[in-house]
Amino acid sequence: MSKIGVGIIGTGSIVNTYKKCIEELNDVSLVALYTKSSQRIEEAEAEFGVRVLADLEEFMAIEEIDLVCVCNESGRHGDAIKAAAKVGKHVLCEKPLEVTTEKIDELLEFSEKQGIKLGCVLQNRCSEAYRIVENTVKSGKLGKLLMGNAHINWYRPQDYYAHSDWRGTLEYDGGAALMNQGIHTIDLLINLMGDVKSVFGSVRTLIHDIEGEDVGIGLLHFENGAIGSITGGTALYPGYPEKVEIYGEKGSILMEGGTIKQWNVKEVPAPNFDVDKNDGSGSSDPTAIGHQHHKAVITDMIEAIDDMHPPMVEGKEARKAVAVITAIYKSSENEKMIYL
Repeated sequence: MSKIGVGIIGTGSIVNTYKKCIEELNDVSLVALYTKSSQRIEEAEAEFGVRVLADLEEFMAIEEIDLVCVCNESGRHGDAIKAAAKVGKHVLCEKPLEVTTEKIDELLEFSEKQGIKLGCVLQNRCSEAYRIVENTVKSGKLGKLLMGNAHINWYRPQDYYAHSDWRGTLEYDGGAALMNQGIHTIDLLINLMGDVKSVFGSVRTLIHDIEGEDVGIGLLHFENGAIGSITGGTALYPGYPEKVEIYGEKGSILMEGGTIKQWNVKEVPAPNFDVDKNDGSGSSDPTAIGHQHHKAVITDMIEAIDDMHPPMVEGKEARKAVAVITAIYKSSENEKMIYL
């Protein structure tokens, strides 16, 4: 594997996770960070110990950067991805790739044209428990899929939004509870159950002073004939670990907080798993989530660049959860079923 230089766009708390991952990896180095605020440079350099620039063109011109990790506001991901792709740098972007499918489609076309790899960080796919569930479902051991549910009934205090100029805004967060907090679990549900055919949804802002929703619900019809549901929120005190429920003709599997809580599959014994082991849930504290799954995604992206294989979650795959979430928003606004 050749030496890979990483540059990060953004200087928020998530950068600590990336820095920790990169420090634990061989043949990978953190080269520089970009911030849109020149007033932030000195503070960020002291915090992260690397060069920080406020000029995006100058940042992108650094030859040592092979991979750009996009960790700024969701609604600014597109501009960052295009800037990196324009100069031939590969991109690993935090979820979501962008806040609308139209913007994502532009990014997919541009990235392909520029010949760069575009991956998305949906790190919950990396947990050992989830991979066991994924293998079981996709190998047909549950038989015909009947129903799949995702519940992300979390809590955030008003300060979480008040201390940010972008969280909960439509322009830069793309919504709120579903697009920001819920997207990881919604991605898992879609990956297990398959593509979604139609959505009927309802979202409300009941507690927080934000533009986006703090409670939401969606009824799903999958292409394979199964049905399902999504519930999510950031107003649901005190916040409960996220859940994924998969039901098939041969049994069911229930996950909670990243662990398998119920395994009832005909003729398939329960795997050996530690019910007390988990990688942290952001149900009430976004900093409670560990870094090992991010490390797995970054490692995969480095290998994708070096070996020329696709990233773990390519842009087209990352688009699916955004399409479902925005369909829920559109359904709620128009009070009708939306077909994807």
